[in-house]
Amino acid sequence: MKNDNLISSMSSDSMEQLVLVIGGSDSSGGAGIQADIKSITVQGAYAASAITSITSQNTQGVQEIFDLPTDLIVSQIDSVISDLDIKVIKIGMLNNIDLIRFISKQLKTMQLVVDPVMVATSGDVLVSQKVIGIMKDMLFQNAEIITPNLAEAEVLSGVKINNEKDQLTAAKELLKLGSKYVLVKGGHLEGEIIKDILVTNDYEEHFEHKKISTENTHGTGCTLASSIAANLAQDIPMKTAVKESIDFVVSLLSASPKVGRGNGPLVHGVKLN
Repeated sequence: MKNDNLISSMSSDSMEQLVLVIGGSDSSGGAGIQADIKSITVQGAYAASAITSITSQNTQGVQEIFDLPTDLIVSQIDSVISDLDIKVIKIGMLNNIDLIRFISKQLKTMQLVVDPVMVATSGDVLVSQKVIGIMKDMLFQNAEIITPNLAEAEVLSGVKINNEKDQLTAAKELLKLGSKYVLVKGGHLEGEIIKDILVTNDYEEHFEHKKISTENTHGTGCTLASSIAANLAQDIPMKTAVKESIDFVVSLLSASPKVGRGNGPLVHGVKLN
């Protein structure tokens, strides 16, 4: 894994592998900005951040959410990109229409990795239909890759996903929204083998791995998307960036010790074989 040579890989005179993450803060450290920063750092890149919301949460649930004003979020983004030569931007949950418009217009020339967080574990949709519409119409067309899970892919594509064939159909529908790549994660389908599907206009790739029996799954989507962003910042081709990131998450799922009393997070610093 990359973390074996983390110090040496980040000790050059000028750091070029810079990633800006835009998303919410998770006070328990399991997901959101905290998971993004840990994932990117372990993967050998540098993480800057713009926080969109502050949450009070732990492994048992979310107790409170405070969304930051749009001008403060934009100020964070402007501050970072005016000084740091950001190579990739990773975007998490967005429920702010003005912010989506700003990112779509002002950051459209950047490599955008979009994790469209919009469906809770319960199945409840977390953002409005207007937000979903603007993401589809404005944000995705500028994205390098979007990384929905099955529930998010269903909401965005309108395709009911019951099997791998449906998963591929949804991925191809989402590709029509304009991103260069779509990765539909298959972790919630029945079966012992999980299949994640990457599609582009030139090819499709199916990544298979065994389902890991664990409750420590908090932050897997954030970790995967941030790892992809870190790999892209290091000029790793997309197919390899996705495969290495999936392997990274699977390794963490297998090795992470229990944290907290609920559904625990991935532990990014755990020693991997």
